[in-house]
Amino acid sequence: MPEARVIRLHRPDGGATDSERRRAPEAVEPAEAAEDQVTPRWYGDLADLLAFARRRLCGDYGVDEFGFDPDLTDHVLFPLLRPLYRSWFRVETIGLHHVPAEGGALVVANHSGTLPLDALMTAVAVREAHPAGRHLRMLGADLLFRIPLLGSLARKSGQTLACAPDAERLLTSGELVGVWPEGFKGIGKLYRDRYKLQRFGRGGFVSAALRTQATIIPCAIVGAEEIYPMIGDIKPLARLFSTPYFPVTPFFPLLGPLGMIPLPSKWYIEFGEPVRTDAYAPDSAEDPMLVFNLTDQIRETIQQTLYRLLIQRRNPFLG
Repeated sequence: MPEARVIRLHRPDGGATDSERRRAPEAVEPAEAAEDQVTPRWYGDLADLLAFARRRLCGDYGVDEFGFDPDLTDHVLFPLLRPLYRSWFRVETIGLHHVPAEGGALVVANHSGTLPLDALMTAVAVREAHPAGRHLRMLGADLLFRIPLLGSLARKSGQTLACAPDAERLLTSGELVGVWPEGFKGIGKLYRDRYKLQRFGRGGFVSAALRTQATIIPCAIVGAEEIYPMIGDIKPLARLFSTPYFPVTPFFPLLGPLGMIPLPSKWYIEFGEPVRTDAYAPDSAEDPMLVFNLTDQIRETIQQTLYRLLIQRRNPFLG
């Protein structure tokens, strides 16, 4: 018998016959296949970086009266801090719903850690974790702005001098402002005094909030005390370098630059119940007793929150 031949029928348009379509797996259009592929993360990061470079070359960016450069902050400075925030300190935020999505407000937090990384991590937390993605305009000591390069970067990241006029202008313009009233007394305290709040100055932040009718948000930060356990202070070297203190930790200056690597403690940042000031008249900022009472109330709120978070924490490095 002659060998049987199989004749395959094809549609004029090149498509498969009904029988072929039933046997073959469902075809995927090229466009659909491309959509199913996951775009590598580095591809998006590279595209953002190139777009940032183009804007800088073309001058397509702006800064405000304080020197704040949001484009540089979001695309250069914050990407450098995110690994610390996400992977090294593993920061967890609590109570971010207390931070308003818009309008002027003052975040008041405890200060610690030998170097002010707690302020930077708080700024990243507000930008990364808050639904509105707000920038935290931090108030810093004058020493920061006298340091070459670092002072310029601080300005570009939105920081400004910790003084009443600057704070009030920022609050009046609807910015979210951050202040650490303990100052150098907070970040320079010894490890044995960890999580014990120092004096909150003269309450200048409360006066600024009263004059601008801005809400005050107490903020407690746990974890920063363990990054550089300060066990001593070499005062002659501090005077030599014109710094508030010269820290001695278990690893610095013994290990040199390696001793400056922060320990990977587990962090918690809790934003507390807002304290409203619009119930008071703006001229009440001149009432020293009211300013003192509100300052003491906010300090005590932060202190009690610190104690509660410490009780809940099982281990400084594991959380």
